[in-house]
Amino acid sequence: MSIDAYLEENRDRHLEELFDLLRIPSISTDPQYDADIARGAEFVAKSLKDAGCSATIHQTKGHPIVTAEWLGAPGAPTVLVYGHYDVQPPAPLELWRNPPFEPTIEDGNIIARGATDDKGQFYCHVKGVEAHLKTAGKLPVNVKFLIEGEEESGSESLEPFIEAHKEELAADIVLISDNSMFAPGRPAITLGLRGMVYFELHVTGPSHDLHSGLYGGAVKNPINGLCQLISSMQGEGGSIAISGFYDDVEKLSEAERAEMAEVNHDDVAWAEGIEVEGSIGEDGYSILERTTIRPTMDVNGMWGGYIDAGAKTVLPSQAHAKISCRLVPNQDPIDIEAKIRAHIAEHCPEGLKIDFVAHHGGIPFVVNSEAPALDAAKAALGRVWGTEAVMLRSGGSIPVVASFKEMMGLDSVMMGLGLPDDRLHSPNEKFSLECYFNGIRSSAYIFEELGKV
Repeated sequence: MSIDAYLEENRDRHLEELFDLLRIPSISTDPQYDADIARGAEFVAKSLKDAGCSATIHQTKGHPIVTAEWLGAPGAPTVLVYGHYDVQPPAPLELWRNPPFEPTIEDGNIIARGATDDKGQFYCHVKGVEAHLKTAGKLPVNVKFLIEGEEESGSESLEPFIEAHKEELAADIVLISDNSMFAPGRPAITLGLRGMVYFELHVTGPSHDLHSGLYGGAVKNPINGLCQLISSMQGEGGSIAISGFYDDVEKLSEAERAEMAEVNHDDVAWAEGIEVEGSIGEDGYSILERTTIRPTMDVNGMWGGYIDAGAKTVLPSQAHAKISCRLVPNQDPIDIEAKIRAHIAEHCPEGLKIDFVAHHGGIPFVVNSEAPALDAAKAALGRVWGTEAVMLRSGGSIPVVASFKEMMGLDSVMMGLGLPDDRLHSPNEKFSLECYFNGIRSSAYIFEELGKV
């Protein structure tokens, strides 16, 4: 039986298996879901064993890591598939049309938390391996899997695990699908990723909440102060007003920028897809450039004071914000964090105390665009979609890409299988049925193409 025939015959089963995985609320950031994280690891290990690989669940100081392998192709390249089975919290729940862990089909899309990030995407590779082993009894390459459960909470256990298991994980190339295609029907291979600095600010004013009528106008309001501080970080023309923030930013040549422009990013469709009018951002750069090759700073969450129904005239004691910066090549997360801390110390409003809490970060990364494995990915995607894959940078961050390069000398092929509008990290996250089933085919084909490298 051919691979295509096998995939068609098992189409319903492959969908139901993904649904079973999506039903597990494997939220890594909240300890109350630790048992579900463990269930997620067990499901992944069983799926890999059922596909024909050996599989092991490794306990860490954090959440379990699942490894697996099939090494029946001596002399052929070894491909290490990376992915993660943990997901973002689903809040705000009221914005979901259906329960986030009860997958549903709407207009040809699978709707569920984790559908595209990253359960649906990495599971394509599990099924791609299965297709080879169940039809031919072998693969054209050796395959290993590294599926973690902490990606959405900082991957604190991942680098120590890689360091301790270098021999077990040894490979020739890493294959990752935790990003996006360029557009519907237009596959993409990601050549670069932005890095990240993520932090919280906790602002304290008076010792307790105060009556705004009795104290307002005489005591510094922490929410007002936090807003002022955040505003001080914003410069003119969409820039970031932190001293030294742009010192090491990689500047693309005009030829490279012209090549990006040839991709013909549809700005109107992009805006319509998220229901906004136009765009904002750094002057002198296109939307595609702003979201891929330029650094950013965004408030991801902000709270304080009274937010329940009705009115309460209160001057709050505290205010809080979560802020992230996306970084581009040559920017160092440690250096940028130090510059942000210095800015906060200089611009802290009088009468307030600010605590800075650092979270996980990541190093920006650009892959070798001449790597033969990228040609294999282009060939595989071309066979599936009937068009050549776009080669471009992504605005997202996958810190392990830099870790694989630094710790093991491995380059990564980042083959996105989802779509840019899949609502990852948002309510009603989706993964189209077309992308899922074509993703499985793409996985099966890339193993064939990598076997020729």
